[in-house]
This record gives sequence, structure tokens and C-alpha cells, in this order.
Amino acid sequence: MSAHTGLAARKKAAREAAFLRRELAHRSAGAQAEHLIRWLSERPGETVAGYMPMRSEIDPLPAMAAAAKTGRVGVPVIEAAGRPLRFREWTPGCALEKGHFGADVPVAGDWVVPRIVIVPLVAFDRHGHRLGYGGGFYDRTLELLRKASPVAAVGFAFAAQEAEEIPIEETDQPLDLIITESGIVVPS
Repeated sequence: MSAHTGLAARKKAAREAAFLRRELAHRSAGAQAEHLIRWLSERPGETVAGYMPMRSEIDPLPAMAAAAKTGRVGVPVIEAAGRPLRFREWTPGCALEKGHFGADVPVAGDWVVPRIVIVPLVAFDRHGHRLGYGGGFYDRTLELLRKASPVAAVGFAFAAQEAEEIPIEETDQPLDLIITESGIVVPS
């Protein structure tokens, strides 16, 4: 087995275990976005990219709505496989349609360039590594955004999604911090 095949198998196993932990956390969650709302409120006016939650993902919509009161908020739009994400402006109650992979996206709106990206994930570790769905969209996007200007990548997840260690590749972009329903994790 090659090193790449071994890494892919480790990521697949980690992803399956993390999905189960996330599903269990989602079923028992109460106030999920309290810490994210507080963290964003300390950065009024910043352009934020959130996401529309799917399946058992932790819900950032209350934090996005709060951020939209003082700044612009965008949500990711997948234009094609292998390309970075673009972010279309979102406001609470705006008209939505189904995008790629079934995620809702605004029907219309300006494109925004975020300074803060709230990143969904399957699992994270205390080193700021994340395990996504495997498409590389956020890694490509964060790399591109970071080349242009400073961008904070904020993982948003249930505390139960924390793993001991995430297998990483050279192209994986680190998180600057992780916010859970239990608090804030600053990578070491």
C-alpha cells in the first residue's frame, strides 16, 4: 500500500468516526452558536462567510444573522469541482435555491470577499487541523484568500467532533481557531 493510499484510508476511517460523533452531538445540542455570536460581536463590520447547515452540521445561522446587523455576510457557492468557493451575500430571509450538494445558496446578491471564514467540518484537532468532506473546496479557497490578505479561518463544530489527531496533507489549510458549543479552542 502506498503512503498516499494509507493516508486516504486513515482519512476515510477518521471521517466515518467523526460523522457518528457529530450525529450524536447534533441530537442533544442546545444553544449551539452562543460562543460564535460573542466572538463575531467583537469584530463588528467585518465581512464574514458562513454556511448553510446540512444534515447534522452545527448551525451557524444565529451567528450569521447577528453579524449581518453590522457587516456583510456571504455563503459559499460551488461553481465547479476543483475550483475555489465564491461567496454570495446572504441576509436573513433572502430568497434561496438549492446549490451543488443540496446546500442552499442565495438566488441573487453581490459577491463578497470575507475576512472571516466560518468553516464547517467533520472533525478537528487541537493543532488547528480539520477534516472536511474530501472535496478540498475550503482548502483551495483559504489558500487563495490568504494570498490576497489576512483571513481568519474559524472552524465551527460540536465539541464531540474533536479528534486526537487529524491526518493532514500538504495542501490542508489550518484553522486559526475552533469554536464549539462549549467554548473556543485556540490551536497549539
